[in-house]
Amino acid sequence: MKKNKQKIKWLSEPENHNYPAALSYLSLIYDESIAAELVRRLQKATLSEFKAKDVFRASKLSLLGISNYHVRKNCSKIEKGKKMSPILLVRDKVNGNVIIADGYHRMCAVYTFNEDAIIPCKII
Repeated sequence: MKKNKQKIKWLSEPENHNYPAALSYLSLIYDESIAAELVRRLQKATLSEFKAKDVFRASKLSLLGISNYHVRKNCSKIEKGKKMSPILLVRDKVNGNVIIADGYHRMCAVYTFNEDAIIPCKII
């Protein structure tokens, strides 16, 4: 279901609720103090841009399809022209990948439309 012509719109900054979501996820990987410091750094980080296919490859995660409720919901936002929140990324130098701290479903939805689409990200 590639829709290369679809314009994907983005907010200029991640939404406030994205940071607690990132903290919850990162707390599963790191101890609480490290996870909290990573989120503080993400809040201060400037936006970067990467292609959806590059974020996908660097994360080493499986791509979720539109059968996933959250991916389908984000695809609907794209189709309706609603702005999406940039994603939050953490470089995991030990394992040589990128952790999607928040925005995995958004990344999968964007990839569904256009793997070359640019995704605004905060990355540390």
